[in-house]
Amino acid sequence: MNDSPGHDAAVIDVGSNSVRLVLYRVEGRSVWTVFNEKVLAGLGRDLKKTGRLSEAGSASALAALRRFRMVTDRLPAERVFTAATAAIRDAEDGPAFAGQVQAETGLSLRVLSGADEARYAALGVLAGAPAGDGVVGDLGGASLELTRINADGAGAGITLPLGPFGFAAFPEDEPDRRRREVDARLTGLEAFQTSTFHAVGGAWRNIALIHMHMTGYPLRVVHQYEMTRAEALNACRFVASQSRRSLEAVEGVSKKRAETLPHAAVVLERLIVALNIERISLSAYGVREGLLFEAMAPGVRALDPLIEGCSALAARTGADATLGPTLDAWLGPVFGALDPVLGERDAILRSAVCRLADLGSRLHPDHRADLVFEQVLRAPVAGQTHVERAFLAMAVFSRHTSSNGTPEQGTLARLLVEPARRRARALGAAIRLACDLTGRDSALLTHTRLALKDGRLLLTTDAERADLLLGEQTGRRLATVAGHLDARPEIRADA
Repeated sequence: MNDSPGHDAAVIDVGSNSVRLVLYRVEGRSVWTVFNEKVLAGLGRDLKKTGRLSEAGSASALAALRRFRMVTDRLPAERVFTAATAAIRDAEDGPAFAGQVQAETGLSLRVLSGADEARYAALGVLAGAPAGDGVVGDLGGASLELTRINADGAGAGITLPLGPFGFAAFPEDEPDRRRREVDARLTGLEAFQTSTFHAVGGAWRNIALIHMHMTGYPLRVVHQYEMTRAEALNACRFVASQSRRSLEAVEGVSKKRAETLPHAAVVLERLIVALNIERISLSAYGVREGLLFEAMAPGVRALDPLIEGCSALAARTGADATLGPTLDAWLGPVFGALDPVLGERDAILRSAVCRLADLGSRLHPDHRADLVFEQVLRAPVAGQTHVERAFLAMAVFSRHTSSNGTPEQGTLARLLVEPARRRARALGAAIRLACDLTGRDSALLTHTRLALKDGRLLLTTDAERADLLLGEQTGRRLATVAGHLDARPEIRADA
């Protein structure tokens, strides 16, 4: 696969429950979903009873695949990835169905082994959260894959027969019976004990959305949404106790998805107990993104997805690509010396905000601060927690205005502690100072310096460029930054 910036790719994913086409725009390390269509065909619905694929599901899946082939026809073959999982892997007529797909659509389905499926799910999680550590669990219609991950990558994985289609209909009046059935299949998992569990799969994403609704959570972004052990257990037990009709009434839950949600809730609940899980992190990335991630060059995979995603987001505005890195270097001596507010992530977040410095340059000046705030808070950029989303949004807001009246103040108050909010305002104000001082000219910025010394915030330049420091606006901008840093502003030209 070509790793040059700016090409399209597609993944056709034939699962036990859903058949899906996702079109992506791949820009280096950044992966953008531009089209997503799924059909809940239920291919594996009859596996437990007949050992074969569902006839109705096969017809529905084949129709979807014929359509998907037409949509992806324009792409080179090497940029169309296919993956078929447990239903086709396990059904006695799975090979025959794959052959029929080949004959009628020209698509060659790659049937993943259980180990392959576990590995790609783990790679997908790491593509979206490279610092991920713990165990990845990917629940599909027929199976559950577990894989341990850490900073070095994905370890060995296992497949367990825990998908809803491997069980009888959910006993709505007796969920404890399903708990006993699940527990009987959760044995010998000592190697997968973990404090952090990365949950992959549509059913678990729906449970997270229900939990957001239950708690009034203000940021409806599933990727890297987190629940504590107690929160997840409460949500799972609530969902498991609901009737299918009650779940269908929940906004965003489809009728077909409501059928399997109680089972998914029980599986997650019993995993939390069996693996001693303390924290659940939802991942919107899984097998499909894992396939794309593996196809990237090693050097590209090693890049930080948040910094690269912010760079790609800003590039669409026609921003000078050198401005972000130059700003980062200019601000480093001041902000790198401050006590961290978000731990070791401070430097990454500073780099990311600097890449977003010009994001609002082509928006109306009266509204750009609010518009970039909203865009950054909910941007589909990987590699950031919800706390970090709030930090970046607040910083880019302050890059365009000195107002403290940010949008969604309740969201910010819930996600960010006051020291982090103040640091975000200071960082945004410093970027505003740099951009306004030089007219967003990165070459000119390199001839100026910002330093924090003995309680003073010093803005300096060479003697031959002293005129650059003139003007009331520069003084006001520097004073704003100094106020956020509890420092005295000082402007001077070096001899």
